[in-house]
Amino acid sequence: MPADDQHDPPAEDLAGWPTGRLLSAAARLVEHAWNAHLAQWDLNHASLAVLHVLMGGPLTQRELATRIQVEDQTMSRTVERLERSGYVERHRDADDRRRIVVSLTGAGRATCLRAGDPAVAEGLFAALGEDLPPLRRALVAIVRHHSGLRWPDGQHDGSGPGPDGAPGASGPGPDGQHDGSAPGPDGAQGASGPGPDGAPGGAFVQ
Repeated sequence: MPADDQHDPPAEDLAGWPTGRLLSAAARLVEHAWNAHLAQWDLNHASLAVLHVLMGGPLTQRELATRIQVEDQTMSRTVERLERSGYVERHRDADDRRRIVVSLTGAGRATCLRAGDPAVAEGLFAALGEDLPPLRRALVAIVRHHSGLRWPDGQHDGSGPGPDGAPGASGPGPDGQHDGSAPGPDGAQGASGPGPDGAPGGAFVQ
């Protein structure tokens, strides 16, 4: 099969894909477009999600990881990158000196507002028109259901940040490298693949 055909599957082939593969591929493509927008500020969807959450006030790295549904090690790398860019700073909590918290700088707050413009984020789906509201309802239901299965203790409610395209736990790390759960550029399913119910390996939270 020619290389071009691998990157541009016929419409009838897409229609035959399992639901989980379609959802994973769509998430990966939207993620790529959103990250291209965020690159203007040396951000990606993962790091913007951190800025968005910190708009509500300082948090520890563990609290950030819990809110955004990523591993502690992934959050540590994200915070380090944001700190190098001057968007966040780490300091001791004024009320509990044992706690190291992460807070936004002035530059981080301004960048979050500019880069996370909801109009740009929603513009990625402008072609859907009246099909967008039912899609959003379906995505919310999927994220809540699978978050509940993955984190039955209720630590992660699946709500995530708002319209900044924040990832679920299986999204790319802060260095932009993907974990293999979503399809690559040729549309092939990643290593983890869909679960038994056809859902992809992780949640993509918008």
